[in-house]
Amino acid sequence: MMNRTGWIGVSFSIAVTAALAATPVAAQAIKKGGTLTYMIPADAPPSLDGHKENTFATLHATAPFYSTLIAINPDNPSSTTDFVCDLCTEMPKAIDDGKTYTFKIRKGVKFHDGTPLTAADVAKSWQYIAFPPKGVSSAREAYMSMVDKIENPDPETVVFRLKFATSAFLPALADPFAYIYKKDVLEKEPHWYEKNVLGSGPFKFAGYETGQSMKGARNPDYYHEGKPYLDGFTAIFAAKQSVRVDAIRADRAATEFRGMPPSARDELVKELGDKITVQTSDWNCVNLLTPNQKKKPFDDVRVRRALALAIDPWKGAPALSRIATVHTVGGLVFPGSPLAANKEELQKIAGFGPDIEKARAEARKLLKEAGAEGLKFELMNRNVDQPYKFVATWAIDEWSKIGLKVTQRVLPTGPFYEALRSGNFEVTVEFNCQNMVNPLLDVAKVLPRSVYPENYGGYEDPKLVELYNSMLKETDPAKQRAKMRDFETYALDTKVVTIMTPWWNRIIAHRSYMKGWKISPSHYLNLNLANIWLDK
Repeated sequence: MMNRTGWIGVSFSIAVTAALAATPVAAQAIKKGGTLTYMIPADAPPSLDGHKENTFATLHATAPFYSTLIAINPDNPSSTTDFVCDLCTEMPKAIDDGKTYTFKIRKGVKFHDGTPLTAADVAKSWQYIAFPPKGVSSAREAYMSMVDKIENPDPETVVFRLKFATSAFLPALADPFAYIYKKDVLEKEPHWYEKNVLGSGPFKFAGYETGQSMKGARNPDYYHEGKPYLDGFTAIFAAKQSVRVDAIRADRAATEFRGMPPSARDELVKELGDKITVQTSDWNCVNLLTPNQKKKPFDDVRVRRALALAIDPWKGAPALSRIATVHTVGGLVFPGSPLAANKEELQKIAGFGPDIEKARAEARKLLKEAGAEGLKFELMNRNVDQPYKFVATWAIDEWSKIGLKVTQRVLPTGPFYEALRSGNFEVTVEFNCQNMVNPLLDVAKVLPRSVYPENYGGYEDPKLVELYNSMLKETDPAKQRAKMRDFETYALDTKVVTIMTPWWNRIIAHRSYMKGWKISPSHYLNLNLANIWLDK
């Protein structure tokens, strides 16, 4: 292993500052009351529908209003196997050779409008996630490809019947975007949740100003006894990092749950001392540079390969890590996890070779062969500063070294997603950020859009799907790892469907009076405001 300036094997353990490590949560006096104000680093979510969207801008605004069937243990958020019930009564044991899971649903749970929540609501929500009807979009449909049927035999029971046993199922079920919606609403108007909120979670909807703030008030009928501890929350949208840092510095907000760069952390620690607490972890999130293969010349693999070969992540990662929330060179799989490529394996893939000058010479040759020397194109980007804009600036500079002339188009979150989904771009900065470390599902991002709705590369590739399905069904760890290498090499080297940039590093700085927060490898997990209290 090397240090953080190069390839590292990422540990799943959580690095926490001394300020946090003092007293176990169980031994701390939990206070009730107060309103938590936190920042969301975006201008606005594209919609409020957790089933449709795959962005923190939606989750950080709406998760406190909703329940899920199961979840990662909020007291052990870095685990990839520790699941707990939210709406179920106990975690079931699989039967039928691992292909059948039967969940019993809590009694007495109410939606915020006072109507009862039953197993029918749970089953219908998951049917819309796994098998969305025509005209309905589910960002997690591909994650549920192992599911054959979802049944609701009685008001307290939901049964998942799988096509084949796989270790990927329970992590998929614990997805924090898998909100449980009201069956009657879904059947009457499946797009209702895009603009409206109605859940059964710890907080009730108390107001939304588009692009400004989201507010929630304590749910007195919440089914987890004694929770939430807070009276309410206010989430403020702020796309600019300077605005968010100023708000935390001035105590107008306690934190943001997405992360900040080292410079912002150092600034706050220097100025606030023990009034600020910092938590750091590796982050299951990475930016991708995705060519639209429906646009020429990006339908030519030689051009896509040249784009990959021009970029030097080994030099870029340590430079970017000083100013942005990135630091680790890696492939499709979360670095350091059992299925991830090691450095030797990575260096065989386009864009990861040890000799950047040799790689760029090959890139120029490929561009000439493709008739694309001096190619001019537009890189689309999202109006999020960390690390999108930093990654884009770096990539544009790298591409200039092989004679490419690239401009940047930055869009607000809503229009950005519209352009992605409509294919209105040439090359885009996007992301693959997952809810836990579960490589079998994490890499589904590069599957064709007909299989994975959140893929924007504009290609179909039956062989890629075949490689993925074979890997998903494999139960032998060694064989599974070998199949992952075949899948990764085909996607990133043979076809170059996307280009990796350095993986992210997560730094959370919050006011020290905010208690009960535990960090995880994902910025999606454990936005569980029910567990947070204010010690002031």
